[in-house]
Amino acid sequence: MTTAPAIETKDLCKRFGAVQANDNISLFVEQGTVHGIVGENGAGKSTLLKMLFGFYQPNSGDLIVNGQKLDLDSPSDAMAAGIAMVHQHFMLVEPFTVLENIILGAEGQGMLDHAKTDARAKLLGLEQQFGFDLPLDTPVSQLSVGERQRVEILKALFRGADILILDEPTAVLTPQECDQLFELVRLLKSRGKTILFVTHKLHEIMAITDAVTVIRAGKVITRVATSDTSPENLAEAMVGAKISRAVERAGQEHGAPRLRVDGVSAQSDLGHTALKNISFELFDGEVLGVAGVAGNGQTELLDVLTGLRPVSDGTVTLGQELVNSNEAMTDPIELRRAGLAHIAEDRLKTGVVADMSATENSILGYQREPDFSENGLLKLSAINDAAHSYFESQDVRPRDPSLAVASFSGGNQQKLVIARELARDPQTLIIGQPTRGVDIGAVTKIHDQITELRNTGKAVLVVSADLDELMAISDRIIVMCEGEITGTVDIQDADERTIGLMMAGAHAEATTEGAGL
Repeated sequence: MTTAPAIETKDLCKRFGAVQANDNISLFVEQGTVHGIVGENGAGKSTLLKMLFGFYQPNSGDLIVNGQKLDLDSPSDAMAAGIAMVHQHFMLVEPFTVLENIILGAEGQGMLDHAKTDARAKLLGLEQQFGFDLPLDTPVSQLSVGERQRVEILKALFRGADILILDEPTAVLTPQECDQLFELVRLLKSRGKTILFVTHKLHEIMAITDAVTVIRAGKVITRVATSDTSPENLAEAMVGAKISRAVERAGQEHGAPRLRVDGVSAQSDLGHTALKNISFELFDGEVLGVAGVAGNGQTELLDVLTGLRPVSDGTVTLGQELVNSNEAMTDPIELRRAGLAHIAEDRLKTGVVADMSATENSILGYQREPDFSENGLLKLSAINDAAHSYFESQDVRPRDPSLAVASFSGGNQQKLVIARELARDPQTLIIGQPTRGVDIGAVTKIHDQITELRNTGKAVLVVSADLDELMAISDRIIVMCEGEITGTVDIQDADERTIGLMMAGAHAEATTEGAGL
């Protein structure tokens, strides 16, 4: 007897107005396997996942789960069918304990204390079965990023999930935490669970999946056993052409210090010390990477450098000008006019206004500049021309700047922000998470653009949670943990193990001694 696929779709279609997001998607995922889903930004992956989890309902086509045709009208319907989704941004209440987060929304009609008692016994059994070791009575706020992700997975198992959708699960993990996640995924598979693994990192697809489906322009391009393909073949299927770096890092000595950070300390929004006596220099003709697990001071560092957060001690100097100290802070508008551009790490918070059109977003931060306004009036024709040129230069899809930014995928939102900032030919570029949620083709182009700036003598600082990215484009990498710099390494001396240890708090001297160097 042949076992039915865990998930099968037949000619699944979803349209938003004039945009055909999914076009006759036929997919099948065998039970007890890890199945990869890859595609460019705007290819239709997110729409497909949201239909599988009941956020969206298809316009036509069938969804079949374990051999049974289903209509999923909500995520609750999906969970009742044994499907759970672990989102890239965790759905946890930080002050609540692990146990409280897991039972939240599933307490039943009884008293909360009884629900906790019953849940604890069930969770202990699940922890033993799947190898978890989570402190059930510890607030989530005290857990590492990797531990929080395991809470989400344990929550899914607690609610009876047999099919888990993992959406960009390694985006914020250290290399060591990625290894732990892969061990857990393999254990889940050995226990009969089915995993949909969605990522832009093709080496992860090769390492963890049994089969992979490639989606392009809303259609399934190919489904192939992972053992029968390669990252190069998958990348070509995703974009429809071969992908290669067009710009190589030129061999050159860096120039003068462009940005100097000297003994800087700063507070978080909650009043905690987020930066502790940070010092470094960024030189002309250099890409300086900043590595670290999210939440270790990188956000506050970006704010300090771009005039969005005052320092409590120390100074920041741009060129010969003091731009941030405990006495004064230069306005971000003036920093832009001094040649500093900023690509925010959280584009929806500080990079774009989601409800405004892409055309309007294309001039944010520059709306007062003479090329876009005169005597207080906007030059609408010039703004429209700029928006269209940005869409062409960065291949933003769909090609309609009149649409609200919220209508675009995260990767296409990022392309718009990058086009806007690079259009000013900045002398200094400060970037947070430049390629988060961006497909392989766009990643290559963004890396080329960063390298081109560096090769022409510009200074670039890149904060990224993707260590592979930093090692591909940086000249030096500084590593942050708990608001401090734990080490600085030249790229020729960098390796994942050493940087991963520093990301976890070990200082450079300790990692060198531990490696026997």
